[in-house]
Amino acid sequence: MRILIAEDEIPIAKALKALLERNKYTVDMVHNGNDALDYITEVSYDALVLDIMMPGLDGLEVLRRARAQGVAAPALFLTARSEVEDRVTGLDAGADDYLPKPFATAEFLARVRALTRRRGEYAHALLTLGDLTLDTAEYTLRVGDAQERLSNKEYQLMELLMRNPRQVFSTERLMETVWGLDAEADLDVVWTYIGFLRKKLKALGAHVELRTIRGLGYTLEESLC
Repeated sequence: MRILIAEDEIPIAKALKALLERNKYTVDMVHNGNDALDYITEVSYDALVLDIMMPGLDGLEVLRRARAQGVAAPALFLTARSEVEDRVTGLDAGADDYLPKPFATAEFLARVRALTRRRGEYAHALLTLGDLTLDTAEYTLRVGDAQERLSNKEYQLMELLMRNPRQVFSTERLMETVWGLDAEADLDVVWTYIGFLRKKLKALGAHVELRTIRGLGYTLEESLC
């Protein structure tokens, strides 16, 4: 399950990301409304967690624009505003739920679980491209009876690519999405993990290729042979 957190208070965003990842969610994190809208319209998410008061576009405008573009992912607003009229405004903008700050982590997790159930949690357990299947509950890649278990970062890369087949992702975009905007790792780590995934695809005999598009980045697509 892939979730976007858009929260301009970086310590809160990092804490929520860590909490969700401990509970087996894959999480992207941004800190302003403009980046949030870019991510939402480019990546297929199972749920959105949006702060209302953010630099650039606020959370309300982000969700209005996303809904206008046909994005149906369920959304939870996090905000310090707790008046009834503020909640009504958020729901009218297209939100599915509303959680005032401060909140208990147990309640936050319960709200997220409820959102993903609305999306159809079990229907998204398997992602398929050609003869390749990614089990999002077991962190495994399969072709027929053969399977390979993925590490956390391998899984996050493969899930992003499987949800967006034939889309080209730059090294920088993969770095930001999987390792985070504030990651200290070098860009070489992306190339290393792309290599790991290619070895596992080869071991499985998958008719799916992780291609390098020179000067642009990487894309996952069915191979011609």
